[in-house]
Amino acid sequence: MLTTILLVVAAAIAAVLIFAATKPKTFRISRSAAIDARPDAIFPLVNDLRSHRRWSPFDQDAAMKRSYSGPEAGKGAQMEFDGGYKTGAGHLAITDTTAPSKILMNLVMTKPLSCDNTVEFTFEPQGNATLVTWAMHGPQSFAGKLMSVFIKCNKMCEQQFDTGLSSLKEIAEGNRLKPAA
Repeated sequence: MLTTILLVVAAAIAAVLIFAATKPKTFRISRSAAIDARPDAIFPLVNDLRSHRRWSPFDQDAAMKRSYSGPEAGKGAQMEFDGGYKTGAGHLAITDTTAPSKILMNLVMTKPLSCDNTVEFTFEPQGNATLVTWAMHGPQSFAGKLMSVFIKCNKMCEQQFDTGLSSLKEIAEGNRLKPAA
């Protein structure tokens, strides 16, 4: 009886591991929002890492330790952060900008899981509005694949991107004047 139970448990674990191994080696998350403002009014809110505290859901933990280096905004601006297990720890750096249409960033996480991802913001004029797209892509480790069997990581990240884009919209449209902390 015990042997049968152990064989069933081993088979279930093997099935989960095999299923995780079949997941894609890379991931891409992308969310967009139309904002009633010109690209040059929205671009600075993303291009300055310190202003992320005003709108980014990833930068709302008051207890998170932050340190900035490089220029205040644009290519070379960097932020080290450590929010422990609540928000994780890592490094965010702006690697390239094309004002006011595109910003590329490198996100390296060290906690809770290691990752090295590309973050991209694009600002596409649409009449008097701007379509802002927030995307992230990178390799997916086996640990990430395994975690995605049980937790819908992409879905959670999409929800956070939507929250951030909504906050960015409120600020850019002048509906919320929350000062940067």
